[in-house]
Amino acid sequence: MKRRQLLSAALSGPLAFGPAARAFARPAVDPVAATAFDDGTVPALARRLAAAPYRQPVADLPPALDAIGYDQYRDFRYKAARALWREDGLPFQAQFFHRGFLFKDRVAVHVVHRGRSRPFAFSTDLFDYAPQPVPELDDIGFAGFRLHAPLNEPGRFDELCVFLGASYFRALPRGLGYGLSARGLALGTGEPEPEEFPAFRAFWLEQPDAGADHIVVHALLDSPSVAGAFRFRVAPGAETVFDVDARLFPRRALALAGIAPLTSMFHFDAGDRVGIDDWRPAVHDSDGLALLTGAGEQVWRPLANPSVLQHSGFQERDPRGFGLMQRKRAFADFLDAEAAYENRPSLWVEPLDDWGEGEVHLVEIPTADEYHDNIVAFWRPRAPLAAGGESRWRYRLHWCDRHEWKPALATVAATRTGKAADGARLFVIDWQGGSLARLADDAEPPLQASASAGELRNAVAYRNPRTGGWRSSFELAPGDAAAIELRLVLGEPSRPLSETWLYRWTP
Repeated sequence: MKRRQLLSAALSGPLAFGPAARAFARPAVDPVAATAFDDGTVPALARRLAAAPYRQPVADLPPALDAIGYDQYRDFRYKAARALWREDGLPFQAQFFHRGFLFKDRVAVHVVHRGRSRPFAFSTDLFDYAPQPVPELDDIGFAGFRLHAPLNEPGRFDELCVFLGASYFRALPRGLGYGLSARGLALGTGEPEPEEFPAFRAFWLEQPDAGADHIVVHALLDSPSVAGAFRFRVAPGAETVFDVDARLFPRRALALAGIAPLTSMFHFDAGDRVGIDDWRPAVHDSDGLALLTGAGEQVWRPLANPSVLQHSGFQERDPRGFGLMQRKRAFADFLDAEAAYENRPSLWVEPLDDWGEGEVHLVEIPTADEYHDNIVAFWRPRAPLAAGGESRWRYRLHWCDRHEWKPALATVAATRTGKAADGARLFVIDWQGGSLARLADDAEPPLQASASAGELRNAVAYRNPRTGGWRSSFELAPGDAAAIELRLVLGEPSRPLSETWLYRWTP
């Protein structure tokens, strides 16, 4: 099992809480140590933190917990009946993760109600350790938490999202399972120097109102280079939506910052099976990077599992959105009854302000298996984030099945490639939807195809009678090029019928 799946599979199970559940005392929210709290509290803490030298968190985990493995950690199960707000009949509940195994750092948790913040205390009474004995522990804090809500049906509290490990978090839209992750901030991802992993050190969970359709979570981030304050407004649904307000306070200039970073896995697909010996037709959490440019161009870049690490930068000004998407939705696309890759969500980032000049950055890292995330996408501003100041980023995260940008445009359904004559490569792209679907079968839509090197030949577009959709194909004679950027769009330059397909070919 993937370590990434540990959040949902190993630590959780069905969460249908009913009135027959055994009653427990309320979780230990300290009734005395209350302090004033508002939307300015965490930014003020982050600003003061950034003004001081970085202090490495104290490694205070008891030796017995520091050495436990995966199987032992799985036994540390939070008691569902002790969920925060369970006895209050509220539309959201919270459960907390024990420290240990991969999750050793202490995270402080606070509960906010009516403008007052109180610590939420750790206790072994909150956890079921069977078949292991209950350990003797003081207040060691938590590793993270997860939220539950009636996501899929009324009255049933399903897992909604998880915050666990560094600044990682994941969420579920209605009807889908866990897949890719988001992060608070990426620093130096894919660069030759070691990557820095900022971490959420404390959380504040605002108690929701009885009829609330959302919940608010605040987080304090820290690392050697930067401190930060995050506010998440989380609304579950067919698209589970996070409104994110990220305020960063760099200790030093950050030239390699990644804003709104997304992390996923791509092992192989029909367009990238070099060296693959696997019975399944595809294995991935995401199959493409989607981009809606500031100029309104809709772009699709199929993901790759390259032989060497590769970076792709899509220069932009004020992008309208980008995301790592999973477009394949049929069991036949993967044939994996256990992993159910067809049920992995897509994640779309929608800026809520003008982000200026920069690039949507894609990092593709070679991987020999499906157990490690190897795809990262984020926004990198052109100007470094200045030391000693504040950098603010507001955006909306859409955890979804699909996300509509320009419904009139046909979208890429599949990219396939294989050997052609004379050492050339054959590319076949299938399209679906949009106004292209309404063309007559004998229509000849214009096709705009280009390559940065090599020779393109025999570019055509035609109706696929077996699917009813459209298909385009061409051959690429690469010559001695080390890398070739390919571009294809159907329609006239001023009136496209499809989104823009991009592809990087390497030998």
